[in-house]
Amino acid sequence: MKLLEERIARDGRVIGSEILKVDSFLNHQIDVELLDEIGKELYRLFGNEGITKVITIEASGIAIGCAAARYFKVPCVFAKKARSLNIGKDTYTARVHSFTYDNDYDITMSQSYLSSDDRVLIVDDFLANGAALRGLISICEQAGASIGGIGICIEKGFQPGGEEIRAMGYPLQSLAVIESMSEHHGITFGTR
Repeated sequence: MKLLEERIARDGRVIGSEILKVDSFLNHQIDVELLDEIGKELYRLFGNEGITKVITIEASGIAIGCAAARYFKVPCVFAKKARSLNIGKDTYTARVHSFTYDNDYDITMSQSYLSSDDRVLIVDDFLANGAALRGLISICEQAGASIGGIGICIEKGFQPGGEEIRAMGYPLQSLAVIESMSEHHGITFGTR
């Protein structure tokens, strides 16, 4: 998605060789017009897949999930990173390792909002090592839901997550793929 690549090149900040900050437009402060275009593009890519739910993980994925769900005209459901008292006991749970925070945590989703009748589109802001996606895939498996697609805003193509998820047979589309990045040499985009 050229528009997203242009925005990353203009406003993204590379820290070291593995961290890309896009918090000025995608996952802290959000450019809603760009988000709307992302939702539109995800619908273009997966609109014929019979999607009944868009799912993601809090917090950065929620805005993207809502933007996509608007075009699919289906609910957006997000997995919580912390168990709350009001979610109830009937939940799907998966263990996830966070690259950003370098810790493990359980994600949970109420069984009320995902079932074997659902065909889902999984969305997230970043794909690096694939831990978050594997957690969401596990939740779909627990529910018996089928996966119609996986839509990622930014894939770090130099990390293994994308290749591993594709090797598992899932239809994964990334709107921007970064082949390399560094503070001194900038960002090189590629395709998958």
